[in-house]
Amino acid sequence: MKMSEVEESIMSYLSQREADASAADLNVVAMLHNFWEQRQTCRSNGSSSESDASAGDVAIHPESSLLYESAASPGPPHVCYVTLPGGSCFGNYKVCETQAAARRDAARVALMNSLVNELPCRRIDSQFIAQSLQQAASDSAVNVAVEDACDSSTSIGTYVLLLHSYEGRTMLEFQEMMTIFQLLQWNGTLKALRERRCSRQSVISYYSRRGLDEYIRSSMALDWLGREQRSPGRLGEELQVAQRELVLARRRGIELRFYKEKTEILSLALSQAYIHHTPEAFYEAPDPTHKQEQLPLQTLYSQGTEVKIYPTLQSFNNPP
Repeated sequence: MKMSEVEESIMSYLSQREADASAADLNVVAMLHNFWEQRQTCRSNGSSSESDASAGDVAIHPESSLLYESAASPGPPHVCYVTLPGGSCFGNYKVCETQAAARRDAARVALMNSLVNELPCRRIDSQFIAQSLQQAASDSAVNVAVEDACDSSTSIGTYVLLLHSYEGRTMLEFQEMMTIFQLLQWNGTLKALRERRCSRQSVISYYSRRGLDEYIRSSMALDWLGREQRSPGRLGEELQVAQRELVLARRRGIELRFYKEKTEILSLALSQAYIHHTPEAFYEAPDPTHKQEQLPLQTLYSQGTEVKIYPTLQSFNNPP
């Protein structure tokens, strides 16, 4: 069976509506936990000797790795997010009348992506890098040449350098890392590092090792608080834009970490801005489109649309 057929089979099975008899007893929350338990066990066994691997079971606690968050809501529709161990985030795709239903649907979307991400066709290899390079060059908003891929001082060269550093790993793992650089670009941090003449290699090495922690989030929130003080009202407007982006991304069934992190960073800054502003200055009218018709999930999870990697080259158009 071809990889595309395997992927289609998984999508068809897990995309069944909960009302169907075949899916009524499907405990997707438990399935997601079991998937990551087995995945982490395999990784632990792979890093141990064969004798150690057969000596006993590895203690894995997926509950401490999978994080479920329910968005505050006075009533339906309810929203739930689930964050995977690597940092990828997914939310419920369906319109859910209960928090339990939202949790199950978020787990279903996360499980779909987790399963598909394990397919061989989702591994970054030399063929994928070559195709990604051609696509990035043709889709870029700036003029780039494929020949520049060998030059690490160019934006496309940096992109290829990142791809090679993740060769043999999955697209989802690569996207998790790229999210950090998307946030740095959005916040203006990459531009500031460029002005300080920091090399691309040092920036990539530093943030690839460190990841996205509370200190970085707090620093970004302080940057936005400073912008709010210089231009009152900007923070509230930016937060509303980020919230709309998060809603639309969730309705599309795609990975949400970039949008969710933006929203949380801006919300953190806003909580500090409240000290100096009245609440009316940041009032947000309810979204009148919350009952928007759902999009076809089967199409959204096709091989060509599930992982958006190529556009991330834009993050390096103004590299340090």
